[in-house]
Amino acid sequence: MRTEYINRLSDSELKRKVGSAGALLIRGMKACGKTESAKQFSKSIIAMDQDPQISLLMETAPQRLLLGETPRLIDEWQEYPKIWNYIRHEVDSRKETAQFILTGSSNPDETIKMHSGAGRFTILDMRTMSWQELGFSSGKISLKKLFEGKEIDIHDEPVELEFIIERIIVGGFPVSIGKNVRQASDLNRAYVDLLAEVDMSRVSNIKRDPVKVRNILRSIARNTATMAEITALESDIREKEFKDISRPTIYDYLDALDRLMIIENQPAWNTHIRSSSSLRKSPKRHFSDVSLAVAALGITKKTLLNDLHFVGFLFESLVVHELRVYGQVNDAKVYHYKDSSGLEVDAIVQKYNGDWCAFEIKLGVGQIEAAAASLKKFESIIDKDRVEPPKSLNIITGTGISYTRTDGINVISLASLGC
Repeated sequence: MRTEYINRLSDSELKRKVGSAGALLIRGMKACGKTESAKQFSKSIIAMDQDPQISLLMETAPQRLLLGETPRLIDEWQEYPKIWNYIRHEVDSRKETAQFILTGSSNPDETIKMHSGAGRFTILDMRTMSWQELGFSSGKISLKKLFEGKEIDIHDEPVELEFIIERIIVGGFPVSIGKNVRQASDLNRAYVDLLAEVDMSRVSNIKRDPVKVRNILRSIARNTATMAEITALESDIREKEFKDISRPTIYDYLDALDRLMIIENQPAWNTHIRSSSSLRKSPKRHFSDVSLAVAALGITKKTLLNDLHFVGFLFESLVVHELRVYGQVNDAKVYHYKDSSGLEVDAIVQKYNGDWCAFEIKLGVGQIEAAAASLKKFESIIDKDRVEPPKSLNIITGTGISYTRTDGINVISLASLGC
């Protein structure tokens, strides 16, 4: 059994932010590794979802829950959302940093009255493990270097298509480390089952139909890495799954999935272009870990090998996840671009200071020329008087070598990409 802690790329950010304010809130989907990371930096812990005395103490002496060596980890704090305001007041009273670390796998209902925590809390978003953290990427081509605009050295990191498909199925949950494809599939399908039967109802104390939850999850999975509108999801569910479903129900269930951090949509990039085309504003839909799309559909490695077109969408979702993890280390977020002419770019990674890089994502090397042409066209319509040019143009592939083309575009194997 694996017992040692595997360092996460977010650890340095966690260490920094713990010392920046009185309390740190770590957000992320269930089982992504929040608690284990927090334990590395805390000196005492209380699990709000385990101790049977918590309920009584919350009613009679909630401040007692905050006593202990600091930083004190308050795990699954959202089980008792009122603890937030007690922590806020305690931070004000102590006037010291690094007092509390809060971890939670869902956001409280908006009806819960909580102070924003501004000035008292810092926030860290955690995701499932990246290829670099898992050891599947050498990380030799860092996002940091791509933001510097330098040519990349040639790297040959051979990856077979079957391996990529297996990694899509297994996913990045820490609990799946060392598991084979079948074992990881069992875990991920159980995750989806519990999500449909328990978590979706518990998150707001509203009974939700597990059948409808599964229908919506399957529809999101079929539309992974696309700009599917609510109307498209509704039509898809009615056609393939369940005719008796309303649009308000879909909105409600999507909101619950968002609160559970099961989905993390990719927003559209708002920029200035020298074109009569209008920008599309809809986000692309992604599961927070692509393995849940496979689990929701119940498909196998054999099925995916026979449908490489769909694997291309799953691979794009996987890469967006990787870019989010590496982007966070570089103080950057991930967007996408599409305009009314049909021109699109799979990912735009932009720093808070405005620096940005563009990425096309292609499963195989046979699509590199088309991807390069798309990137060049996109670069040509950017209004350079209002937007700084990109620091780099890049094509991320599943297989093949990494190198810089004669036109300056980088071709990068996912197995070479890192932070």
